[in-house]
Amino acid sequence: MREAFRGDRRVDADTLVARLDAVRRFLDAVDGQVPDSRLVTAHTLVERAGTRLSLSRDHTVVALAGATGSGKSSLFNALARLDLSPVGVRRPTTGVAHACVWGPLDGANRLLDWVGVLPRHRFVRESALDGDDESGLHGLVLLDLPDFDSVQRSHRLEVDRLLGLVDLVVWVVDPQKYADRVIHTSYLREFHRHSDVTLVVLNQSDRLPAAELPRVLDDLRRLLDADGLDGVPLLATYAVEPAGIVGLRRALEGTVAERQAVLRRLSGDVDTVVATLGELVTAEVSTDAPDETTVRSLDRALAGAAGVPAVAEAVEGAYRHRAGGATGWPLVRGWRKLRPDPLRRLHLPGPAADADQPAESLVAATSVPDPTAAQRSALGLAIRQVADRSGEGLPAPWPEAVTTAARSRLGDLPDALDRAVAGTDLGMDRRPVWWRLVGGLQWLVTLAAVAGLGWLVLGYALRALGLPALDNPMVGEVPLPTLLLLGGLLAGLLVAAATRPVVRWAARRARQRAEKRLTAAVAEVGGEYVVTPVRAVLDRYGQARAALRDAGR
Repeated sequence: MREAFRGDRRVDADTLVARLDAVRRFLDAVDGQVPDSRLVTAHTLVERAGTRLSLSRDHTVVALAGATGSGKSSLFNALARLDLSPVGVRRPTTGVAHACVWGPLDGANRLLDWVGVLPRHRFVRESALDGDDESGLHGLVLLDLPDFDSVQRSHRLEVDRLLGLVDLVVWVVDPQKYADRVIHTSYLREFHRHSDVTLVVLNQSDRLPAAELPRVLDDLRRLLDADGLDGVPLLATYAVEPAGIVGLRRALEGTVAERQAVLRRLSGDVDTVVATLGELVTAEVSTDAPDETTVRSLDRALAGAAGVPAVAEAVEGAYRHRAGGATGWPLVRGWRKLRPDPLRRLHLPGPAADADQPAESLVAATSVPDPTAAQRSALGLAIRQVADRSGEGLPAPWPEAVTTAARSRLGDLPDALDRAVAGTDLGMDRRPVWWRLVGGLQWLVTLAAVAGLGWLVLGYALRALGLPALDNPMVGEVPLPTLLLLGGLLAGLLVAAATRPVVRWAARRARQRAEKRLTAAVAEVGGEYVVTPVRAVLDRYGQARAALRDAGR
């Protein structure tokens, strides 16, 4: 027997616990993202490992597994030196697991309860007549499993269950069926990551001629190497006399003395789970996904769907409307009030007086036009692009999880965009100072025109009544009243004409500012409702990848 089996790789208990905790973190990270069907082995490992480590560490559970007729029950009885497990000609003989405990049974009862061996099939190998003959195996819990190739399916299911719980497996083969395909493809090959807790014995070797035994062992070794179990101990045994099990008994004594089998078995289980789950997190995830270009495309699509261009146009129109009402000729300002304010038509914040309204009245449903079919399609494509770019290169099922996250709040998006538009400060709640200055100037020239008109009307009335005429001062060749009237009218028209291009320029600036603020507001909505869920999935992918890396150490 190879020395490596007895101490080649020691497993530190604290390191094993840390690896198991990493598997738990992996499961937490992928919860809801990966189908449960792909996580069964990991959940089973965490549950079984936690239970096994909480039970007796002073006992080593060893299973004798083999096909019908391999003689494992005879080997079980030979090791126990008692007839405990039934041996017979009728097959299959072993229908349930039998256990033999070396040492007091009390310490192993909870362990056997967990393994599932019925009390009536538990035996104790403890006798005063033995002296110290059996002391080397104290702490051994030896199981004789049902035949894995039994015609009764329940036997094979029981074998599969028990093989997932024991600390070490001794595979018993015989010279006639050692190359059987079932044991190699369905069992031995699946244990290639548990070579530290696997032992193979060629039982009934006494039936072979002495010259044939080395050839059969070499052929069996070749098959084991092909199964990935190169270096696993291979022993020749026979149960008809004590000399035939000396090597196996020494191997079991060494295993029991080490108290490492349970740790090695669980470490191998972790290795198997890590290898199985590794395909779920093969690729690195970008830390800045989705990229800036993709996010900008999303922002443009959101702006179109939210009606940002229409609102920005309304801001420009409202600026011109309000500026005309504040700086236009007072005599024609009244008719402007007959025209509705463009922003008010959209139920968006109006003039400065609206600033005193309650917040809930300002952030309400707007009358911004619904997005067109083209705009809805553009938004859908932009969201899909965010998902595709973010999940690019990730293994399945993560791209699908990213897509689901990107669309997870799609139903809430229209209302959120509407609230963002309604709650955006469009910069229209304050009157510019120059409006007041121009408005004051317009009132001044209008009053001059009215004063001139009043002066002239009064003069005509006095003359019509035969009363003394008013004294009309002259300014050059023009009477002052006429100059006031005509000058006021002309000045009002000139001020209005001069102000008009300034208003148009300022209105365009107001539109640009409003469009910038609206785009920023809908971009925040896109970040919250699309980008953040996507990044949350990517973060969980990164956490899962890091956890699995820790579990593989």
